[in-house]
Amino acid sequence: MAGPVNIADLRVMARRRLPRVVFDFIDGGAQDERTLEANSRDLEAMRLSPRVLVDVSQRNLKVELFGQEFALPMLLSPIGLTGLASPKGEIDAARAAKAAGIGYCLSTNASTSIEELAEKIPHPFWFQLYVMKDRGLTQSLMDRAKAAGCTALVMTVDLAAHGKRERDARNGFSVPPRISFADGLNAALHPGWLIRMMSGPRLTFANYKTGADEGFLQLSQHIASQFDPSITWKDIEWAKQVWGGPLVIKGILRGDDAVRAIDHGADGISVSNHGGRQLDGVPSAIRALPRVVDAVSGRIPVLMDGGIRRGSDIIRARALGAKAVLVGRAFVYALAALGPTGPAHAIEILRGELENTLALLGLPSIDDVDRSVLDEGGGWAES
Repeated sequence: MAGPVNIADLRVMARRRLPRVVFDFIDGGAQDERTLEANSRDLEAMRLSPRVLVDVSQRNLKVELFGQEFALPMLLSPIGLTGLASPKGEIDAARAAKAAGIGYCLSTNASTSIEELAEKIPHPFWFQLYVMKDRGLTQSLMDRAKAAGCTALVMTVDLAAHGKRERDARNGFSVPPRISFADGLNAALHPGWLIRMMSGPRLTFANYKTGADEGFLQLSQHIASQFDPSITWKDIEWAKQVWGGPLVIKGILRGDDAVRAIDHGADGISVSNHGGRQLDGVPSAIRALPRVVDAVSGRIPVLMDGGIRRGSDIIRARALGAKAVLVGRAFVYALAALGPTGPAHAIEILRGELENTLALLGLPSIDDVDRSVLDEGGGWAES
């Protein structure tokens, strides 16, 4: 039987191989999941307009961000507790990103520490940061990221409160996972996942570990208490001063907020609705992208994350002004489906689709992608 040929295949495999409570945590969004669905649906609705009789025998997919060259306009997005999908998931993802010549961003809430990732995969990576109530803890995370050689800091700013994720509520999901009797029966149907989890390193929030043997439950409760709904633009200025390097603000959907980000020191913006996991009913990332790009007016690079499932989706985002995209669930599905080799397979799927789309559009270079590749009416098909 043929292996997975696209990201949708990897998602199906992940669903089969993970207990329901874990799959729904990875796959789900907030409330009715309208924004989650719109992230992919609105990308699918965009029609492309190909040119013909153009020499595309040589194709260039490279981009540069903050002085670093990437082989593709793509980074692997920060995902908390990637180890739920596969032990050492962050290390496997970073290794695949390095081999493919693309970027990787480690989450504050990763199950692998900054230092372990830097030791195991000696390759520049980005670090994603939440501003905590304990500013000393926040500063220490930035200091550790600098010491590890991280080349950019990504501040996620759309977490003033946790989104209401109803799949998790129905499943009784918690961190750490507490398996109900029904979920225990479901987990027993996935012995491969159980064996991997029992034989792998203990799941934890590795970037918060102290010298004491702090339990996962206590650590989880402490972290939950540290998310700060009082952060303002002044905290962006403070973080920029402490960090000193390239600073990307992730979670912006409005043009006026994009301008404020620049005014307060941002070097880049990622248009994002947190993968549809925060406020349901906001625009899809691709719908919000043009207004942010227009507001920024080329002063800093704009990235986008949310709903990328095809290489052609990367083209669509580039056409509306994104320098690169961040890809999250796609590589986590791959981890769950295929284990350590999964992220490399997901990257190769997207790379192949991206190169194929570029050729069929009659474009020799990713730099040739602009709004002219979209069909009449901005590319949007009638829903």
